[in-house]
Amino acid sequence: MDIKGFIFDLDGVIVFTDKYHYKAWKTMADEMGIYFDEEINNRLRGVSRMESLEIILENYHGEPLSEEKKIELATKKNDIYRNLLETMTRADVSDEVRNTLDSLHQKGIKVALGSSSKNAKFILEKVELLDAFDAISDGNNITNSKPDPEVFVKAADFIHLKPSECAVVEDAFSGIDAAKSGNMYAVAIGDATNYDKADYKINRFSEILNIC
Repeated sequence: MDIKGFIFDLDGVIVFTDKYHYKAWKTMADEMGIYFDEEINNRLRGVSRMESLEIILENYHGEPLSEEKKIELATKKNDIYRNLLETMTRADVSDEVRNTLDSLHQKGIKVALGSSSKNAKFILEKVELLDAFDAISDGNNITNSKPDPEVFVKAADFIHLKPSECAVVEDAFSGIDAAKSGNMYAVAIGDATNYDKADYKINRFSEILNIC
């Protein structure tokens, strides 16, 4: 096996922003009188903003919402979320993650980000990690969310590699599905280690270095 590039999901792999997503969606849902809890929030992982809103609206029982109103709600959530992200610092990324990314570069392996988030670059800037990636594919350059492989396929293209030459590191089942359907190796970390479709399962970020 010859892996020439690693493509990393952002939330739950490089940084952990689930708590900020939850607080932002919870604020929006409470104001709309919509029931929302952490179990529902878990369904939003790896899903686009508008698709996440539709999942939340499954518990909405008021008057039908126009597309304009839905966009307004999603925008409001993102404004709350970005304000919460302002508190992120370099300390929100572990030395293990930074050192592993450096080691991959030293091995001559390309490193890219593949995230459905439209805030990916903003987050990386806050944690001082933007320069650690050779390319970034995020919610601003895709039309389909995971489990569609688009975000990863484009990331591979950005680093000038074939999908089959890349391994995707993911913590969500939908991300593993996206990697496999995109003809890439799937490396599971976190919750995704419970998924049999993963090619590799790691308990620590640094274990990535054992498979390249």
